[in-house]
Amino acid sequence: MRVAMYYANNDVRLQEMPVPDIAQDEILVRVIASGICGSDVMEWYRKDRVPLVLGHEIAGTVEKAGAEAGSFKAGDRVAVSHHVPCGECRYCRRGHETVCETLRKTNFFPGGFSEFIRVPAVNIKRKGVYPIPDKVSFEEATFVEPLACVIRGQRLAGVRKGDNILVIGSGISGLLHIKYARASGAGFIAATDISGYRIETAKKFGADKVFDGRKYCPAELKEASGSLADVVIVCAGAGQAVLQALDSVERGGTVLFFAAAEKDLNMPRSINDVFWRNEITLVSSYAATPEEHLKAMGLIERGDVKVKEMVTHRFGLAKAQEGFGLVASAGDSIKVIIAPQE
Repeated sequence: MRVAMYYANNDVRLQEMPVPDIAQDEILVRVIASGICGSDVMEWYRKDRVPLVLGHEIAGTVEKAGAEAGSFKAGDRVAVSHHVPCGECRYCRRGHETVCETLRKTNFFPGGFSEFIRVPAVNIKRKGVYPIPDKVSFEEATFVEPLACVIRGQRLAGVRKGDNILVIGSGISGLLHIKYARASGAGFIAATDISGYRIETAKKFGADKVFDGRKYCPAELKEASGSLADVVIVCAGAGQAVLQALDSVERGGTVLFFAAAEKDLNMPRSINDVFWRNEITLVSSYAATPEEHLKAMGLIERGDVKVKEMVTHRFGLAKAQEGFGLVASAGDSIKVIIAPQE
């Protein structure tokens, strides 16, 4: 089978690998669509493990199912979680399933930017394979994983109906946060970015006010909404974004660190000046649970969060390098889809 083998953001090669064999409790999935995530282009995060096949936002059809792989059968349309929690450890019992050791060790093989993937038994047993409803296309189903992460992040941040929200960074994650916050009844939603294209897109997808991140200051937010933000969602990794977040959160508010920061970036503010007496909460979020994936699928199926309009580019495996280039450059694109069967 063909795969897009990742060596670096500017070095993604079309290569051949054997189609994975499956055990009796596993399934083989033919990948129809696979989204490129912003984390896929974090070179510092990948450099010690290359070459490898990336891609974790996948949708496809069951090509083959082992006799002990539950109710799945050839032809079933599915989305698949690459990581699943055990549901039994101390982390899972405390509601922190996404730091579970099982979640950190599980994955499908070899990765979504390939024609086929092997889904291990644990992913099936722990409910990490989701039937795609008839109303949901394969491309729309690739949004289940990133939207599930957004759902988890906003839940951990305690976002409530009527809250004023500031989203810093209007790439795909930031835009999904805007869409989900709007669907959940948020009050005033503001967004920033340093890209003119993304600033306009944030406005199109539901932000009440958008700011140029290079010039933004919290006084602008207060003037526009009447207060600072109850919840600031950081979807950018630059140090300046972190500073803006800490300066933009209202007393009693929360800062959600959703995106990975630049490598080795430290907290650049005094605890006394920012947090003491202000009751500011800092929270981070990583990945999502099977339940949050199912909720995301339902939101997409009902049209509560419309994602089809977010797909701007599609490439076959042979042109995966072009897709990675678009995402890495943070240019005029929103969601880039790789279609491994093309």
